[in-house]
Amino acid sequence: MKKAVILLSGGLDSSTVLYYARARGFQPSCLVFDYGQRHRVELKRAAAIARQAGCPCRIVTIRLPWGASALLDKRIGLPKRKAVDPREIPVTYVPARNIIFLSFAASFAEAIGARAIFIGANAIDYSGYPDCRPEFFRAFQQALDRGLRSGVQKKTIKIYAPLLRKTKAQIIRMGLKLKVPYQRTWSCYSGGRRPCGACDSCLLRRRGFEETGLKDPLLVTRTPGHPSHV
Repeated sequence: MKKAVILLSGGLDSSTVLYYARARGFQPSCLVFDYGQRHRVELKRAAAIARQAGCPCRIVTIRLPWGASALLDKRIGLPKRKAVDPREIPVTYVPARNIIFLSFAASFAEAIGARAIFIGANAIDYSGYPDCRPEFFRAFQQALDRGLRSGVQKKTIKIYAPLLRKTKAQIIRMGLKLKVPYQRTWSCYSGGRRPCGACDSCLLRRRGFEETGLKDPLLVTRTPGHPSHV
């Protein structure tokens, strides 16, 4: 079976990518990052999702002490807006986050003999982050081809971003077919016990479920005698 490294955050997109890779015959090893994010609940969600998928999961702890993002510095307020404009890069942007994550993933992949890295990046329903755009992944692939022993030896470690050009609704429909446990995923940036419903990630997730005509399982109200989905 082909080995693959999956960048798993515990969110809707990365969880879909994990199940996508598994369905295509890859043997996934999940890489989860504790980078000081305010929404640390996603770490437990990611571990639970990997466990349910039957995949090994490593949590890597790193620190970005310079902050410069609302996800790293609670003194910076999360944007509260009615709609997400991808032409603007919001304060939730973490400088070079995907560059850092993909660099770790490439090192891990080469060490375990994996020839694939999967990332749940999206450039359609997204917040405008520059490291989620197709041109970034093309450039980073070139860097791996030239900067890794595997690349020089023509044993390319390929970056896969299968959700890059899909809407959130399309991603959810794909995930439902793959039986992704969306009730376990976490998208909210606020770090509370329930999704805030107002941050960019919540807005994009809500729109995706609305466009599919389905209810987000994280927002289903618990009724007497029935367990909560949260």
